[in-house]
Amino acid sequence: MIRRISLLASLAAAVALPAAAADPDLIVFDWASFESESLVSDYVAKHGQMPTYALYGDDDEAFQKVASGFKADVAHPCSQMVSKYRDADLIEPWDVSRIPEYANLPQRFKESKIFSDDQGVWYIPTDYAYTALAYNTETVPPEDVASVQIFLDPKYAGRISLPDNTDDIWSLALLATGVSDWTNLTEEQFQAGAAWLRQAHENVRAYWADPSELAQLMATGEVQLAWTWNDAIALMRQEGFPVGFQRESKEGSATFFCGYVNFKDAPGSEDKAYDFMNAWLAHSSAKSLLASHGYAHSNDAAMAEIPAEDIKAAELAPVNATLLAQNPLDAKMRDRMLEEFEKIKSGF
Repeated sequence: MIRRISLLASLAAAVALPAAAADPDLIVFDWASFESESLVSDYVAKHGQMPTYALYGDDDEAFQKVASGFKADVAHPCSQMVSKYRDADLIEPWDVSRIPEYANLPQRFKESKIFSDDQGVWYIPTDYAYTALAYNTETVPPEDVASVQIFLDPKYAGRISLPDNTDDIWSLALLATGVSDWTNLTEEQFQAGAAWLRQAHENVRAYWADPSELAQLMATGEVQLAWTWNDAIALMRQEGFPVGFQRESKEGSATFFCGYVNFKDAPGSEDKAYDFMNAWLAHSSAKSLLASHGYAHSNDAAMAEIPAEDIKAAELAPVNATLLAQNPLDAKMRDRMLEEFEKIKSGF
């Protein structure tokens, strides 16, 4: 089952999995549900066991955990968080000469100076997907999801769910107010996005913290519309729920990618950290990632081996619509987004 376990439910602090055979020489700090052997099968084949995993459910909470002294060897933040790890002097560059498949990663994942500069490569992108409008196809007519402004419609008051996540909630707000690039937001754009979120808040039944929570809300009929990731769609479809995923609304949808950073002064084996990355970028991992999470692999050569119909079924085919790329943005602006969202959720 595809799920990211909520921090509020069971992961208020990261905890290592109680695995019977976990490699103590490599601690991987990762999203819950990514502790899958099929994603790192080459590592298991070489070392005879999985790495030790510590799990989290939210990028900001994960950063605070590490900044407060938690020790791991590698972690799996999404791209907009990398600057925070760098600014806090928590990570060091990867030696990509030891990661052959890095050459197959497209330039679109490498072009930011936050990821790669004259000091080296700080970030290895591994997976990407979309954030878009999910809806119950049996109760919501297609014309209602032609625009994300449906989240403001009184018709659906108390029947929508939005992500309890700074980056995803602001991608929606900005798209809804005509912004498709958040890297240089003006004050006017920020205030317009915040005002839109305050309107949407009036219709929200619940802010979901993980896809399994959202799936339950939609399965019971409490929620008819949501803004969510591909893995929530994959989960609901596996359970036979009639869910659509509108990535081509009038305003568009968002796309995000995540990857791994290499911690300074890590407690484990540097060699095994490279074995882990090489296992993740192996072609076999792409098929597993698609099947288990509904995500695309950053390795274009690996993705080229997957049938086009499988990619289309997973809602990963290219879209003919505006896309807001959740790329790194100004750290101070992101902190403002986080603070403003907390105010909005509290009714202010």
